[in-house]
Amino acid sequence: MSGKEALEYQTPPTCELLGLLLKNRRPTGAVNKIWPNLYIGDATTAQNKRLLEGLGVTHVVNAADGAQHISTGPQFYQDTNIKYHGVEASDSKDFNLRPFFSGTTEFINDALKENGTVLVHCARGISRSATLVLAFLMIKEHLTLLEAVQTVRRHRNILPNAGFLEQLQELDLYLISQRKTTRVNQLVSA
Repeated sequence: MSGKEALEYQTPPTCELLGLLLKNRRPTGAVNKIWPNLYIGDATTAQNKRLLEGLGVTHVVNAADGAQHISTGPQFYQDTNIKYHGVEASDSKDFNLRPFFSGTTEFINDALKENGTVLVHCARGISRSATLVLAFLMIKEHLTLLEAVQTVRRHRNILPNAGFLEQLQELDLYLISQRKTTRVNQLVSA
């Protein structure tokens, strides 16, 4: 995105995001590579150690961690070299996923810096896991929410719930504000 485009960009409204998310849906399978060394998948994928080994997965983010969800946890992977990060989240529009954006983003970023390969999953790989990956792309890869959604949608059907979309919109507004402030400060000090 050019400097002028960045200044003109506005966070898309929920109806526009939903339109983009629902457009041209097609079967995408249980797991999809959506960024270099970064996959989104479902619970079945996360529980198939042979498949994970074949994909070269070194790190797993379970966005549906806990006894009432998908209890893979570090003990499940103890006979592998996989590093684990759990997020005990419900796929509910009222669940606040924002507190997990930072820690999950750092876990993914650190793994990728180590040339690791990350699987981010939840039950079906479309809402909780997708939201965390979108947040990562926005925070660490400096994509806007619209760019992040378009990037992921090229490889996988996702559909974060309405509450998660609102949280991503708030993150987008915050990051845009931060980037504009940084640009202004750079111009002033130049």
